[in-house]
Amino acid sequence: MGTLNKIAYLTGEYPRATDTFIQREVAALRALGREVLTCSIRQTGPEHHVGPEQRAEAAKTFHVLKTAKSPLHLLRCHWRFLSRAPGRYYATLKLAFGTNPGGVKNTLYQLFYFAEAAVLGAHLQDQQVTHLHNHIAKSSCSVAMLMSEMTGIPFSFTLHGPDIFFAPGHWRLDKKIEKAKFVACISHFCRSQAMSFSAPDHWSKLHIVHCGVAPERYDNNEVPDDDSLLFVGRLAAVKGLPILFDALVDVPAAHLTVVGDGPDREALQMQTRDLGISDRVDFVGYKSQDEVANYLKSHKVFVLPSFAEGVPVVLMEAMASARAVITTKIAGVPELVEQDVSGKLVSPGDVKGLSGAITQLLVDGKLCAAMGNAGKAKVAKSFDVSKEAAWLSELFDGYAANDVPNGLRPEIDA
Repeated sequence: MGTLNKIAYLTGEYPRATDTFIQREVAALRALGREVLTCSIRQTGPEHHVGPEQRAEAAKTFHVLKTAKSPLHLLRCHWRFLSRAPGRYYATLKLAFGTNPGGVKNTLYQLFYFAEAAVLGAHLQDQQVTHLHNHIAKSSCSVAMLMSEMTGIPFSFTLHGPDIFFAPGHWRLDKKIEKAKFVACISHFCRSQAMSFSAPDHWSKLHIVHCGVAPERYDNNEVPDDDSLLFVGRLAAVKGLPILFDALVDVPAAHLTVVGDGPDREALQMQTRDLGISDRVDFVGYKSQDEVANYLKSHKVFVLPSFAEGVPVVLMEAMASARAVITTKIAGVPELVEQDVSGKLVSPGDVKGLSGAITQLLVDGKLCAAMGNAGKAKVAKSFDVSKEAAWLSELFDGYAANDVPNGLRPEIDA
């Protein structure tokens, strides 16, 4: 197989406290000997950088919009491609308008993506990048697709969901799958959704590459003998925290720590006061990866009552920490959490079901320990970032050499 000498990663904002899984994947690829440049459409504010690792990544990441704000540089980038390959340039413009979901606002966005594509493409050419991989298949992937059309640099992307599955036509998921070298789907559920929005001719390039964690980072096994619960995530409606707070009313002994931040923080804090549970709920804000690992070590049960998810990496972190988890049976989550083996799966929005699961685990330390051990084994077997990065690396090489690996994923789950 040929080897890609230099690849680049692109997403809408990198790095961010909420997307540490991308940072881990990049680090794992670099550990395999690959040179990986990082690119971000927008420049993330310093408030989203937790810990020295993220600050270091932010300092060496190329920011497309920031660079495109120089009119002279923007014109130079476009003139480069118009003068060297006018056919490709106009084909890219046609693709931008051809994937327009309609309306004045969306038309302007398509022009922005087209403008950004030239800036990104010029940077990748200057850096001698041979392949671009995108995470989150929405606007940044639109830029990646147009960049590829304009420059000939191939691209691939990791498909997560669930939000893109609510509007696949708007984001032209079908065209992105068609144009991409391959698609890394994070679960069987995710792949099935991609299949439903794409032509059968392209299904063979829909592979499964799990997001992963570094199991060695979470070496704690002893379960605290208390009534502590932990939530880690963005404080937004989709995470289901109002349901968890309602459930806590029925579990008066439980104490919850909420790690994370987001647009609903003030409303959520007000809800805890209205329910009379504010003295049992601590909002501690964003934390670094090491700090999250310490919170997992000091709490008995991890709870994630989301309404919509892909396969939450934070659940993998909790399971790698040998913690019993309580979450909702949605999308790809059951591919990670096995009911009554590594955790409890409840219906989304079911307050009684959630409070019952919390009560059961808080009073049964042996069950918590057994579930924690089972979860730890599951993550080590099927969600180790180093193994997933090796599989992704194999896909990069295989598609570059027209020697495509067979199957949805290798036998690393066996």
